[in-house]
Amino acid sequence: MHRVVFAPEAENDLLQLYLYIAEQAGDARALAYVERLERYCKGFAEFPERGTSRDDLFPGLRVVGFERRVSLAFHVTADTVTFDRILYGGRDLGSLSDES
Repeated sequence: MHRVVFAPEAENDLLQLYLYIAEQAGDARALAYVERLERYCKGFAEFPERGTSRDDLFPGLRVVGFERRVSLAFHVTADTVTFDRILYGGRDLGSLSDES
């Protein structure tokens, strides 16, 4: 079983996602969505090799979608799944590699 962690950038992405949804639809809906997303991520502890390999952007990077609106960028080591970014609403994964 792998340990699931969120990089600081992914934690910030979750916060920004919460704030955006809360502004649009209220705190309760925002909290429910973020909790559902976190549960989904924690499910990677048992099956970490999901998604599509994106070695073209970064060696070892994998990407998977969540509920048609979110892209999760993560990498897997021998015992850990690290969610690097949580991208909402079509943010371009390729442009994020330029932010580093």
